[in-house]
Amino acid sequence: MSETTVTIESAATEATTAGSSCCGSCGTGATTAPATGSASTSAFQVKGMTCGHCVSSVTAELKKLDGVTDVAVDLTSGKVTVGSTRPLVDADVAAAIDEAGYDLVGRIEG
Repeated sequence: MSETTVTIESAATEATTAGSSCCGSCGTGATTAPATGSASTSAFQVKGMTCGHCVSSVTAELKKLDGVTDVAVDLTSGKVTVGSTRPLVDADVAAAIDEAGYDLVGRIEG
């Protein structure tokens, strides 16, 4: 299965995910570019994201956390990579993911 990567700000190319059912507002499979250039990088598994709107919601909520510098979402796998100026507290990340309307499965080690 191939992976499509685009930035939310310049989503010139988006993959369409057949049968997407998150909110029904966009039906896209867009993802953000990989997180880079941060002092700390953490990866999390998130359940329930199916389209570009999902990516935008999760990204917006995570960027509200103190110290977060960038967020990358792999929509296909549900992996969310967060770059930050300091280590993140899992409970804070879980609250942000919940606020966006999705479920944090857990931190991805390694």
